[in-house]
Amino acid sequence: MHEIIDKIRNELVQNSDENTHNSAQRFFKEKIKLYGIKNATVHKIAKRYFEMIKEKPKSTIFELCEILMQSGFIEESFIACDWSYSINKYYEHYDFHIFERWINNYVNNWATCDTLCNHTLGEFLMKFPEYAVNLENFAKSENRWVRRAAAVSLIIPAKKGHFLNETFVIATILIHDKDDLVQKGYGWMLKAASESHQKEVFDFVIKNKNAMPRTTLRYAIEKMPKELKNFAMIKN
Repeated sequence: MHEIIDKIRNELVQNSDENTHNSAQRFFKEKIKLYGIKNATVHKIAKRYFEMIKEKPKSTIFELCEILMQSGFIEESFIACDWSYSINKYYEHYDFHIFERWINNYVNNWATCDTLCNHTLGEFLMKFPEYAVNLENFAKSENRWVRRAAAVSLIIPAKKGHFLNETFVIATILIHDKDDLVQKGYGWMLKAASESHQKEVFDFVIKNKNAMPRTTLRYAIEKMPKELKNFAMIKN
């Protein structure tokens, strides 16, 4: 099955473009590995090759995903994220530790973090909500991407009205975090939660706004009515 990885990599090279490479790099503060391919093209490649492996055992698909994640190339990580999410109906309890390992060992930029955690891990938590407590350990990690993962894994579930208490727990742990990408991550989480629980999130923001970075505050209240936003932004 590993020959499929070689075919994917050859196709990624063929579709690479220097202008796209240079343009994409500007979205990241850190230097990242990338071929330079538009996201739409990457997702088309992922979908086409998934058709060739979709009947394989989940363990085989996850093994291929891990090989792609290990490369460090952002386009390969996107393909791994697409594939791991595509088999979400087969998730089982012990898969959490696979996703945790990927986050700890291979995630090295905000785009891979968000793609993996919004979809693959977010869907896993919807299916097995008892694992959300593990995000508290994520939020205490020394790894900035693991801390961001603690927040962004809850974004889609929170938008649907789930995990409100867990959202506040994670936000409280991260409230003094100095990393701007972590600040934006948990602000985004609060914003998502506000779509179903506006009052509760607004009350949390008002209670904690003196401790919360202004970046986080702006993210958290972005979807709220103007009068609430104006009130929240008043400095005490």
